[in-house]
Amino acid sequence: MDSPPTTSFPPSEQHVPVVIVGAGPAGLTLANILRDASVDCVVLEAESREFIEQRPRAGFLEEWAVRALERHGLAGGLLEQAPTHSSCEFRIDGELHRFPYTEISGHHHFVYPQPLLVTDLVREYADVRGGDIRFGVREVELHHIDTGRPSVSYTDPGSGTRHRISCAFVAGCDGARGVTRAALPAGRSHLARLDYGVGWLALLAQAPPSSDCVVFGIHPRGFAAHMARGPQVTRYYLQCPPGDDPENWPDERVWSELHTRLAVTGSPPLTEGPLVEKRVLDMHNYVVQPMAYGRLFLTGDAAHLVAPIAAKGMNLALHDALLLADALIAYHRTGESEALRGYSAACLRRVWEYQEFSEWFSELLHGPSSGDPFRAGNATARLRRLFHSPAAAAAFAESYIGAPPARNPK
Repeated sequence: MDSPPTTSFPPSEQHVPVVIVGAGPAGLTLANILRDASVDCVVLEAESREFIEQRPRAGFLEEWAVRALERHGLAGGLLEQAPTHSSCEFRIDGELHRFPYTEISGHHHFVYPQPLLVTDLVREYADVRGGDIRFGVREVELHHIDTGRPSVSYTDPGSGTRHRISCAFVAGCDGARGVTRAALPAGRSHLARLDYGVGWLALLAQAPPSSDCVVFGIHPRGFAAHMARGPQVTRYYLQCPPGDDPENWPDERVWSELHTRLAVTGSPPLTEGPLVEKRVLDMHNYVVQPMAYGRLFLTGDAAHLVAPIAAKGMNLALHDALLLADALIAYHRTGESEALRGYSAACLRRVWEYQEFSEWFSELLHGPSSGDPFRAGNATARLRRLFHSPAAAAAFAESYIGAPPARNPK
């Protein structure tokens, strides 16, 4: 990696050290940390501010991630409002099995829907710290990312004017379908992918949670889940065929299946309410390797996807952003480039840990309804071991809660 650039730029061409493409949790966390360290950056976002502050997404944050945000002054709203979870439930054959992972691991989850975190991070970056964020940009393109002087161009949505920003680095935080991953040249990275062969009907109900924790229903008719998203909103999932049409799931059928798959003896029935979201997610994971090329560094879903089987996606995105922030700050302060060179390998260690856990957990949840006696038998063995072996319980708790990284980002 070359030393920080000292080249002068034409007056007509803006220059900043870092251009961040995408204003999700990763991009906004990175932008705030860079801004606080006096490393100038511009954030480009294809959607409007109103859209990203309302878009329904993940809601479970691991404790190490919250503490890292807190150290950077980015967890005020979260710590004030977010309830914590210390256990989860498995409902199997009409029986309830409580798993106290905080008692075992010493750590807990924070429940804070991604739109609330994004709202906090946008406000902190744009309104409090005076950061430069441009919403609604069109036709974003990356240029010369394999040189010491990359740039990003885009079209202003209001005027239609084409703008170009020269920079030292580009951070790709724009998700699975964004332009940054597409900018990787053929043959310089590869995609590892796993398809689970199942779909999940993702549901958002305007109804109070029916349990004080995450509920996993393991049922011959298919997996089901209950996850609180707030005092009056609950996320539900129902296993369905991949590629299924949400129109096949009228409200009456949805609630009937949820009641059936999550029923346990002695438990109160689910609290029903209007279903304001129905979409089918085909369960799959992928990893882009390496997560960097030239002066482009990918974060979050631009580099990897973990199906929402164990609520890992937003936590991995934050892990990437924290590591990249440290590396970029070190480079711009001292010219030290070791952390940038090691960024991809450092991220991928945790990515693969979460991928492995996701696959293991998927078999536990989906095996009993697979129609395959061998997979069903394996799933039963895993569940039995989970509740009768202290060593197995400790291993599961560590993976489920997300043990703090070996080198916890500062």
